[in-house]
Amino acid sequence: MKTRRHAKILELIKEHDIDTQDELLNYLRESGFDVTQATVSRDIKELRLVKTLSRSGAYKYSTGGDSGNDMSSKFYSLFSDSVISVEAAMNLIVIKSINGMAQAVCAAMDAAYPQHFVGTLAGEDTIFIVCKNEEIALETQEEFRKLISR
Repeated sequence: MKTRRHAKILELIKEHDIDTQDELLNYLRESGFDVTQATVSRDIKELRLVKTLSRSGAYKYSTGGDSGNDMSSKFYSLFSDSVISVEAAMNLIVIKSINGMAQAVCAAMDAAYPQHFVGTLAGEDTIFIVCKNEEIALETQEEFRKLISR
């Protein structure tokens, strides 16, 4: 549930200029999530969301990094800062991350690569990915390894 909620938060802040926790709370509730202010506050902290200036000059939540809204660039930054190792076998990928970051990385990965994966599962420090085929798993493993070697 938390991974789905994190993915939805990343999607919402990409689509809307959300500037308060209350506004994010309302969007999540409209999307069918039963959340409290405390839950939203923890999610903001875990996803390391920051306030940046929008094009209109107002502040909004974002994932930080560059000033653009390109989800893939946000994912790459989060991934390279949090992931320790990547291994593929058949159509599966196992990713080890620093403790506590797997769910945030998994949520960002789901948003950045929806067409490649059948599903993802995050623990405290491990992500398990089922890719659509073995070729995608091997290509993705190489791409991810390049990100962590930077």
